[in-house]
Amino acid sequence: MNKNITALYKKSFIEAVILANKELHTYINTNLSSKDYEYTNTTGFGGDNSLKIDLIAENIFIKYLETFGNIYSEECGLLSINKEFTIVIDPLDGSNNFYSNLPYYGTSVALQKNEIPIAGFVTNLVTALVTYRAFDEEIKQISLVDLKQKELKEVDKTKISIFERAYKYPQLCQKLYNNNIKFRSLGAVALSLCDVKNYEFVMYCGNIRDFDITAALYINKDLYIYKTDESLLISKNEGIFNLIKEFIKEE
Repeated sequence: MNKNITALYKKSFIEAVILANKELHTYINTNLSSKDYEYTNTTGFGGDNSLKIDLIAENIFIKYLETFGNIYSEECGLLSINKEFTIVIDPLDGSNNFYSNLPYYGTSVALQKNEIPIAGFVTNLVTALVTYRAFDEEIKQISLVDLKQKELKEVDKTKISIFERAYKYPQLCQKLYNNNIKFRSLGAVALSLCDVKNYEFVMYCGNIRDFDITAALYINKDLYIYKTDESLLISKNEGIFNLIKEFIKEE
């Protein structure tokens, strides 16, 4: 899949994604105003009412990435130029968290070649860390502060799991409680999926959108993954993975 992609394209794409995230991170920390929290009365392609900051973030990513392929973004939808590459973007993962000053939000960028993911980047805009896997290389992490690579830190023993949108699935919540499984709902799906190695599992139920999951699934493609039209489960632990998968199937 990656054989016909030039080294220059790979290097340039990685740099462009990182620089786009750096510009957005800088904007949020230096130029953000109260107007950026306003709703635009525009419904994005993903179905949500867009904040002004959503559109600002999207325009930053389009500026840096449009030369690399088609743009498929949560706000604007598909900007097709009939290239073999498509960039799937969530320009602000966790918009409601951002709006509520809850410090857990970021971005998600995936590169697809003929609809097959070949790179994924998830950025935590609060910690200023970009976690990515590109072109079948190992997972890497880089800081937006100094643009230097950081050592990946992984929790050895996990105590909690993540169940995004748990409030809509009380029966599943009860099963987790009955099995003494502690979980949280953090409100930024791409970030939660990306950091799954720090948890027992990450589960998401409901309307599954490519913007939310494509990058993180590529980053963690070596883990246990179960996906249906309305549920997604990912874990590094085979035993807990099989247990939660059965809970999902019983719903």
